[in-house]
Amino acid sequence: METTTRQPICALDLETDGLHPGRRIWEYAAIRRDYDEIGGWTETTTHAFVALDLRNSDPFGLKVGAYWDRHPMGRKISGAPAVPGPGVQSKHEAAGELMRLTFGAAIVGVNPAFDTSTLSGLLRAEGYIEAWDHHLVDLPPMAVGWLNARHAAGIHCDPRLPARPPWKSDGLSYMCGVNPPTDGRHTALGDARWALDWYDVLVDHPRAEAAR
Repeated sequence: METTTRQPICALDLETDGLHPGRRIWEYAAIRRDYDEIGGWTETTTHAFVALDLRNSDPFGLKVGAYWDRHPMGRKISGAPAVPGPGVQSKHEAAGELMRLTFGAAIVGVNPAFDTSTLSGLLRAEGYIEAWDHHLVDLPPMAVGWLNARHAAGIHCDPRLPARPPWKSDGLSYMCGVNPPTDGRHTALGDARWALDWYDVLVDHPRAEAAR
């Protein structure tokens, strides 16, 4: 009997130096899940900082992700003492690692189009290309469908879901029973883990059931 292997997924989150065109990555986290032919899976988590040239950075964008408090180069500039944590990769090192981690995978995230468009710029600049599935798994609209289906089936869910967008991702996550990170919000690793937890609830993955 022929067996098939499920497509891998990759929960991806990037911290960038702003929202502007040409924005650059200074932190990334990717949690890749590979499946086998009998339904098992393995997970690989990668988290790193990326060297950043600040000349075109948006100060507010850096503040949102706490660049000066968390990035080793940011802490050095701001005079904060060094702390243990992941190392700093060059742009080329980060591009190679991210192409490998996203290769052939469905990208899962909260507004993954923002992250993939940002990542595309880094990959192309460093001699790599995009190799993930072009169908992105965007959790907020997926959650709206999930909540509406439960409501139609008579399954209790939070009645505060607004009828029309925009929907706030934190509020939708709460309605689905997944708490957004508190200390880890707007950190690459915290948001990547949140995305994967939320995804598992929406697709009724065994990992979500085991966590209940």
